[in-house]
Parts: sequence; C-alpha cells; structure tokens
Amino acid sequence: MKQALVCVSFGTTVENGRADLLAVESALQAEAPERYFARALTSRMIRKRLATRGEVVKSLPEVLEELLADGVTDVAVQPTHLLYGYEYDKIKAEISPYAMRFSRFVLGKPLLADTNDLQKVATILGQSYPAVEGEALLFMGHGTEHFSGVVYPALQSVFTLQNRPDTFVAAVEGWPALTDVLPQIQQAGYRKAHLVPLLLVAGDHACHDMAGDDPESWKSQLEAAGFTVRCTLEGLGRLPGIQQLYCAKLKEILE
Repeated sequence: MKQALVCVSFGTTVENGRADLLAVESALQAEAPERYFARALTSRMIRKRLATRGEVVKSLPEVLEELLADGVTDVAVQPTHLLYGYEYDKIKAEISPYAMRFSRFVLGKPLLADTNDLQKVATILGQSYPAVEGEALLFMGHGTEHFSGVVYPALQSVFTLQNRPDTFVAAVEGWPALTDVLPQIQQAGYRKAHLVPLLLVAGDHACHDMAGDDPESWKSQLEAAGFTVRCTLEGLGRLPGIQQLYCAKLKEILE
C-alpha cells in the first residue's frame, strides 16, 4: 500500500515567513517518515506569485490527482491552518470529490480545534513570551467573519484564567480589533507593548500590518498613542511546542 502525507497551507511569499512554514512541514515529515510527502497551497494568488519566481507549488486537487496517478492508496491530509474557518471549509470542499477514490483518506484538524487546544497553545505562548514588568504582550491574529472567529476572544479568556493579565489578543481583519483592546491596555497602565504574530507565519500581515512603518500599522498606532513598541517577527510555526501540537494532530488521524 502506497502512503502519502499532504501538508496543506495557505502559503506565503515572504522569506521570513517561509521559515516558519518549513519548520512545521519538517516536523510533520519527521512524524511520518514512511509516507511520501507532498506540499499544497490553498491560496491561488500566492501560487501565482511563487510561479513568477520559478517555484511551482500545486493546489490541493492537483496534488491529489498526482497521487492517484502514482497509485497512492492511503492519504493523510494535515492542514497548517489555525481555525475551522473559510480556508478550512475550502479544504473540505476540495477533497470531497477525492475522498472515495482512495482506499483510505483522512483529514487532520486545525491547530485550534477545541478548548483543550486553546489551553495548550496559551501555555506554549505564555512560556515562550514571559511577562515583562510594565509591558503589555499583544498578539495579532488574522481574524475572520466566520463563526470560528470566537477563538480569538476565547483565547483571551484562557490567558486571563492562566493569570496573564498582561496578555491581549486582537485581529487585523475581524473582532476584536486593535481599537477594541487598546483602551483596556491603557486602563491597565501599560505604556510599553510587545507585538507578536498570532499567525502560523510572520508574512505580510506581520511585516506590514503589525510591524510596518505605515501610519495604519499596529506599531505606528501604538506609538502615536504614546507607547514604546517592540515587535517579534516570528510566526507560531517557529515554536517547537506548536510544531509538536501539529504532529499530535497528524498522529491522531494516522492511528
């Protein structure tokens, strides 16, 4: 029986962010070394941009067609997505015509699939970014209008329950926005802020919307509000604990 592991991601064209993604892919490969490894990206725009650089990365349907042609019968698809959002819905729609064409076909869960995941991720982030006296720790998530966006305020609650009152969560495209949490940060008396991406990769959003010099970036908005700001341009994929959680997702569907 020929087996394959397909790691499917949204993708990024930012070199710094690619290191985050590669770290997760390498961890997943090491978790299932007996399986042929294939990479797929769900973002057509990113695939097109990479193609202009001479790098061809296939869509999920294209990868599955190739696996069928190669005689693969057992396929495990592990997304690197954070939520059960629109992109995860897209993955389910794309695999639907293929699932019955393989002898065995399984799809893994996103990183934040349940309350247990929220607690584990909050613990990992809390250990990776210890509290600094007088400084607010602000995580920037992507955000979504999908109902799964409740993950962001839920994660905020977990940080509070884990005794991290210095930690705040907001989204660049969704709720809660920076404007929703900024008053809380100010009322708590903070005048310093540490910005960290709550994103798998530190790509365009991290480099521009979070840490950029544009007046609309979070860094610029906070500085305009009187904060001293520092930024970390490393995505979640760079953290060994997060890599291990993705591997646990894969292990779950392989058993």
